[in-house]
Amino acid sequence: MLRLQRDHLETLLAAVDHGTLDAAARALAITPSAVSQRIKAMEQQLGRVLLQRTTPVVPTADGEVVLRHARQARLLEDETARALGAVGDADGPAVPSIPLAVNADTLGTWFLDALALVRVDTDVVFDLHREDQDRTAELLRAGTVMAAVTAEADPVQGCSSVALGVDRYRAVAAPAFVDRYLAGAVSERQMTARLDAVPLVDYDRDDNLQQGYLRRVLGHAPRGPRHFVPTSADFARAVSLGFGWGMLPEAQCLDGLRSGALVELTPGRRADVALWWQRWNLASPLLERVTEAVRATAHERLHQPG
Repeated sequence: MLRLQRDHLETLLAAVDHGTLDAAARALAITPSAVSQRIKAMEQQLGRVLLQRTTPVVPTADGEVVLRHARQARLLEDETARALGAVGDADGPAVPSIPLAVNADTLGTWFLDALALVRVDTDVVFDLHREDQDRTAELLRAGTVMAAVTAEADPVQGCSSVALGVDRYRAVAAPAFVDRYLAGAVSERQMTARLDAVPLVDYDRDDNLQQGYLRRVLGHAPRGPRHFVPTSADFARAVSLGFGWGMLPEAQCLDGLRSGALVELTPGRRADVALWWQRWNLASPLLERVTEAVRATAHERLHQPG
């Protein structure tokens, strides 16, 4: 039976989480040589290379498997210790940490409310990884996180997948922006044609929401200048201030549309992003508690089929 030493697993975790062997050594209060020896011993035991010694270090495919096992083992040990009232240090049992992946708009609108429900009756800390919903599942595959809000319906190997609902986006702009760039566009067709050349706001260079929205209508990505604003709240504020037009989730734009602070550019055409919750298939009461809170909050905040 394969038995991996706990200190070896913790060393692998530290190396990946902190990025370098030297940083892992500082976190573990051991020497860099000891870190290297522990990882090398585990690689020799398994007959597999677990880490690419780059900067930062990157787990290999085999390393991702061991990394997932290490996180699962740590979570289950922490939960067991707390259930038994065991002392992890001078202050009591260690508080378990749950790494989660979530896209920026979900994080900026309802996800923290879900986690707050967990914190009401559970001691836990969260390690949140912000990533586009089309790429959060990659962090699950890599063993970096235990659960993720993702646009992928098919479960990652070793995970379960449940639908959360649909986040609906509307193309909006500030009234002053409409007056300056889009005056006279009275039909949806005229409006989309104008949007081809006017300034827009993108989250980052990988953001395909605005690009894809117009590509479906125009047959090509918009040609206008692009602002890049890489936080959800500041993205919404940039649109409200008239930097450019953009796609905002309803949670960030409905109030502005009602008050007149924002104008919907194409009321007959919106963009729906279906979201799923994927989590490790692990018998963890804490992970189950997080899942319940996320699903309940999503049910209230997102559009549900039917």
